[in-house]
Amino acid sequence: MPELNLNRIDLNLLTVFATLMEERSVTRAGQRLNLSQPATSGALNRLREVFRDPLFIRTGRAFEPTARALEIMERVGPALAAVQAALAPSIPFDPATDTRHFRIGCSDDAAIPLLPVLTCVLRREAPGCTLTVRHADYRSAPDLLASGDVSMVVGYVEDDLPANAKRRRLVEGHFVVLRADAGTEAIGLDEYCARPHALVTYRGDLSGVVDEELARMGRSRQVVLGLTDFALLPLVLAGTDMLATVPDLVAETLAAHGGLRIDPTPFPAPANAVLMAWRGATDGDPAERWLRHRIVESLRGPKA
Repeated sequence: MPELNLNRIDLNLLTVFATLMEERSVTRAGQRLNLSQPATSGALNRLREVFRDPLFIRTGRAFEPTARALEIMERVGPALAAVQAALAPSIPFDPATDTRHFRIGCSDDAAIPLLPVLTCVLRREAPGCTLTVRHADYRSAPDLLASGDVSMVVGYVEDDLPANAKRRRLVEGHFVVLRADAGTEAIGLDEYCARPHALVTYRGDLSGVVDEELARMGRSRQVVLGLTDFALLPLVLAGTDMLATVPDLVAETLAAHGGLRIDPTPFPAPANAVLMAWRGATDGDPAERWLRHRIVESLRGPKA
């Protein structure tokens, strides 16, 4: 393939290209870049001429990148991220007056203890800023970060992150037992195995790390209900003898509203760490650094 003459290329087109890759929409890309739809379409046409490829193909309602577009993004993406990181410290941020829009991803076991505190912090310290929270579990977090749909994710985000992603362990937690019945004695192992259980499962199955721990002991439990959201537990446990084994931060937040009590697990409690990962391009951005610091404070609280 012949080399491109960079002197003849408007490098601003690469920003348009990267935004189109993230948004997969000419309209949304234009809105992010403060460009009209005709201007964004014109930039896309020039990109097609430069790279001699359609770059994006509409299939039904989808606006899908071609193989060439994916190849270009793999090479150009890190370079644009490095430029953004280099320029970010020059962009001032005053939380009291700024109108920044933050976009983060959270798994619900992190969102339940985090968002009530973080929302109050934002309203108090950054009243002009707005926040969008996307659901992000271990499967979706890498793609959300890589596409730029979010600047950071909080929860279980250990594996398969983009190469330039940064990460930090926030809280070292463990599992506890959550229940809504009127019993006053802590649950023993035999009763724990005999009682029905509710399980929050992102994979849609009825088995998790607790079952692996029980299997090592030669024991098992009866999971009768699988859920996708920890926030549903107070509703489904009420009036039943079901148990739910959940991260301690989630249990403490849910139990604080009444109707639930917390017991220790009657076996060695599996660990459950809350982590944060963020895009390398935002590492030096003062606004993003401020938000990351507030997230750390909000999650840790008295445990800091």
